[in-house]
Amino acid sequence: MLRLRLRVTDWPRRALTLTDTPRPDCPRCDGAGGHAYDYGDPETGEYAGTEWDPCPCWHEDHSWALLPLPRRTPRGGYSDEPPF
Repeated sequence: MLRLRLRVTDWPRRALTLTDTPRPDCPRCDGAGGHAYDYGDPETGEYAGTEWDPCPCWHEDHSWALLPLPRRTPRGGYSDEPPF
């Protein structure tokens, strides 16, 4: 079952999207949608990045663009870009 919410996205273009959200009472992720963990370089042991394991309670790619939004304008400026 989808749990939908509205969200503003910036890529590939600013838009208002309808997106799926993680199940808030999921016992695996506690509503976070997955788990992030750090890993190190095998040779040096230094921090090398962070991996994200999504939880099966949601699908992070389920989103639908509803309305394109104008690009950000400088302060005091106006946009004549559609749909505004």
